Amino acid sequence: MAIELMMPALSPTMEKGTLAKWLVAEGDLVKAGDLIAEIETDKATMEYEAVDEGRIAKLVVAEGTDDVAVGTVIALLAGADEAQAVPAPSAPPPALSPTPTDAAPPVAPAAPMPPPQLTDCAPAPSLRQPPADRIKVSPLAARIANAKGIDLSAIAGTGPNGRIVRGDLGLSSLLAAPATPSMAAPTAITGIAPPPAGVPVETVKLSSMRKTIARRLSESKQTVPHFYLTARCNLDPLLALRGTLNTTLAPSGLKLSVNDLLIKALALALHEVPDANVQFGGDVLHRFARVDVSMAVAIDGGLVTPVLRDVGSLSLSAIATQSKALAAKARDGRLTPGDYEGGTVSLSNLGMFGIDEMFPVINPPQALILGAAAGIEQPWKVDGEIKLATVMAATASFDHRAIDGSVAAEFMRAFRELVETPLQLLI
Repeated sequence: MAIELMMPALSPTMEKGTLAKWLVAEGDLVKAGDLIAEIETDKATMEYEAVDEGRIAKLVVAEGTDDVAVGTVIALLAGADEAQAVPAPSAPPPALSPTPTDAAPPVAPAAPMPPPQLTDCAPAPSLRQPPADRIKVSPLAARIANAKGIDLSAIAGTGPNGRIVRGDLGLSSLLAAPATPSMAAPTAITGIAPPPAGVPVETVKLSSMRKTIARRLSESKQTVPHFYLTARCNLDPLLALRGTLNTTLAPSGLKLSVNDLLIKALALALHEVPDANVQFGGDVLHRFARVDVSMAVAIDGGLVTPVLRDVGSLSLSAIATQSKALAAKARDGRLTPGDYEGGTVSLSNLGMFGIDEMFPVINPPQALILGAAAGIEQPWKVDGEIKLATVMAATASFDHRAIDGSVAAEFMRAFRELVETPLQLLI
């Protein structure tokens, strides 16, 4: 009896996904643990493993199919005991020996020439020629290579077991993609206008990730009452501390980023003002006992927010190690649901783009997101005198259903003091 392979739920909130790519063809033998497909969710492209041994009898859902509901049968697997029952392409057509009833034997040999089975086995040419499936390549690298026309056969992979990862494609940087945390696409189902006539345009199909970003952030702006507060912080003390710490850590190869220190300052500010570390729950308010920071990472085609857990208890070196590892997994499309689920607050840093100020969109169901801009040299009062200082505009968006203005102001004050007296980050 054939085994039904169904669209898996790759996260507790997943309801549907895109069957991005089949890694097997009809007739292929698989065993438990073999990778058989790539499933694209709203967060990442994940690999689907076989849990049984057998032969792929039928691929029910074509690759590239969007919005496949969880639980939908996507393929049929003939068990090991019946694998021989799957017709092979070279099997002789059974229609060669019909029982003739009338005297027309000379016509019979011509009938089997186009074997009837071949119409049911249309994918047969691909049974032995899966184009790039035999090349070890991460899902993200495969999508980028396909979009940019890169020949993977000429690339030596640097990932595990020689796997080709994004960095092997020679692309410029993690943040080369145009997507940024605050660039939510308009996504209301109604009111979508066609492009203006006569203007050259390229229309590109949205990925599951981009659809989800558009939907969730549109819902956020439509349903969550945002308000914004900005605090301008003198970054020079924090930059000086970072330089000292990086000199000390140099022998270990570890290097702290400004973002690492801001993540720590965000967590400690929420420890100081716990009424800002909350979530609106309808007729209740959820107040969290620890700070889990969702760190916005821009990747090709979208945005993901891997989570650093219990940041207040982590050292700066632990934050640096974890954030770099999560960013690398995000780049390679290897995030698991455990990497991005949850989070009590978000941080979006666009300082590397030289942005003066940003007003980020809240990431539901969270009630707070902090946006960090670039440090800009400008006149500032330092030790009672007007001097040049590196000043950063930090703007937070708050859910007014859960956080009042006075609580938000206390949080911003605490965050600024931690940035301007950064030795507190080491305590």
